[in-house]
Formats: sequence, structure tokens, C-alpha cells
Amino acid sequence: MKFCVQLSAYHPDKAYGGQRVYTDMLEQARLADRLGFDSVSITEHHLINILMMPAPLVFATKLAAETHRLKILTSVVVLPLHDMRTYAGEVIVTDMLTDGRLMLGVGRGAFGFEMDRLDTPLEISREKFDESLDVLQALLTREEVSWHGKYYNFDPITVMPRPRTPGGPDMMMAVMNPDGIFHCTQRGFHIQTTPLAGNHDLLVEQVDAFNRGKAARDDDGAGLTLSLSRVAFLARDAADRQAKVLQAHDYYSRFDNVYTGPGIVDAGMIRSLPRTQSAEELAESLLIEEPAEMVDQLATYAELGIDRVILNMNFGADQAETLDNIHRFAEDVMPYFKPEA
Repeated sequence: MKFCVQLSAYHPDKAYGGQRVYTDMLEQARLADRLGFDSVSITEHHLINILMMPAPLVFATKLAAETHRLKILTSVVVLPLHDMRTYAGEVIVTDMLTDGRLMLGVGRGAFGFEMDRLDTPLEISREKFDESLDVLQALLTREEVSWHGKYYNFDPITVMPRPRTPGGPDMMMAVMNPDGIFHCTQRGFHIQTTPLAGNHDLLVEQVDAFNRGKAARDDDGAGLTLSLSRVAFLARDAADRQAKVLQAHDYYSRFDNVYTGPGIVDAGMIRSLPRTQSAEELAESLLIEEPAEMVDQLATYAELGIDRVILNMNFGADQAETLDNIHRFAEDVMPYFKPEA
């Protein structure tokens, strides 16, 4: 099983400055590269201070310049917010400038606040995503593509330059529903998923759907991967674990506001709202553990057949502590999951 550091920009204090946030993320990526992590991931969100990354492909090229071997995952870019006729070219150039280390993770969008303000409300984002994905794949795969659909109507065009490899970079689909996982895997996509509230039964169903999708492709499915995204931190002791859970609870008081809540944002800063879920209840759905318990939990994922765990460590700890956490994770946890010689 491989491990990915999610470089999720969390910016609760405007005085800290956006440039410092991104400089911190680059430092985390350089450390992950040296310590043997498989990859780093970046998301796309606009107009808000959680997961604050309005230009993921631009940041991916910077990450490639600052590291040597890490895969760079977009986890995820929001296709309905872009025009595929120009976005296809941006993807191709990014794939070139990252020397083929880009894996393009895609999704429909999840935060109503930003989707509404960017004229793509969640009510239409699913169908717009489906058409956008089909258009993008066509433009990356073929020349002289024309389209006549609900959201795209254009005469024949050829995106230039052409992709460095047929069809462009590997693509990863963000999906939680087991039926959706099966169909996306069957179509040849890598999968990123997460169990709702740490629900193990749901995770088993998700893994089973992925495996059935791979099997349906016969030999063509052998290289497809399943990545599991979790909020995670390697606690030093019980007191440190409790402190990190409280940080996560504060983080989710903002996250839930734009994910499932009313979307109250003050000049870019998501307002912290009371949560009905206690910190103790939240702890059950997070991967915040001391080393032995962390290894045990991850061993369960490895036994299920998870290929990669995406670790979101950026939910409140300062930079020094986050770097130390990455280092300790590489030393105290990753050796248990190295492939057998």
C-alpha cells in the first residue's frame, strides 16, 4: 500500500498570508519526496479559505519543479467550472511540464457556495460534469472533434499541442457510491473514494465494487488503482490525539458550513458554526491515532486491497508540527507496508 500527502490549503488566519500557505505546502511536498511517499495531492476550490486552491494545474507544475519523483494527483479538479475546449490544452501542457507525473483526478463539485457563485449550481453539476468529461476525453483522444449537446456545441476543433501519450494523463474519478465506483472502474478510471463517517461496511462495498469493475475489464483493468482519502494525523500520545481531534472538530465547524450547511462566508472566510456531532463522535470517523493503532487501522485497509491512502494532515497544526508528522509517519508507519521483495 502506498501513501499520499494531501496538500490541502487551510487558511483560517488571513494575516498568515496565502503565499506562506503555499510555501508551506511546497515544503511538505519536498519532504514527502525525500521520505519515500508515493504522491502528493491538491484539490480545487474557489472563493473560500478551506482547501484553498483556485489554480491546481499551475501548482502542479511548481510541485514538479520542486520534487523529483512524486506523482502529483489533482484530488480533485471540478470539471463543470471549466470550458473543456481550453481546459484540455491546459491539461496537456501540465502533463508535459510535470514529465508525466500528473494524475488528473476529476469531480463534479461539492460546495454549493462556490458552485452557485460560479454559475454552476449543484442541481446541474452532475449532468454538466458528465458531458464535460465526455468532451474532455474526446478532445484528448481524437482530432477534429465536434460536439452538439446541452452544454457544448461546436464545430470540429483539434486541441493543440497533442497529448504526450495517447489520451493524455491517467484520470481518477472521485466517487463514493459503490454502483458509481463499479461503472467508473469498468470505464477504465482510477478511483478515489472515502467511507462516510468512517463506515467500514460501506468501505467494504466500495472496494468490492472497484474489484468487480476491474474484473469486468479483464486484463485491461490490472493497472487501475483505488485510493482512499482520510483526514489523518500520527499522534504522539493520548493527549496529543485529543488535541488533534479538537483541531479537526474546529476545522469541520467550517467545512460542514459549506459542504452540508448554509454556506455562510465572510469575505472569503468560512464562518465557524456549531456542530451537533461531538468531538468524541467525530474521532471515530478520523484517522488520528498513535503509531500502533495507526498501523493496525491501515493494515485493515491493506487487507481489503486499498492501493493508496491519501492523508489530509492540514487541518490546524502549524507547519513545524506538520513536517514532523510527515517525518514520523514515514519512519514509524510506512515501513510496515513496503512491498515484499
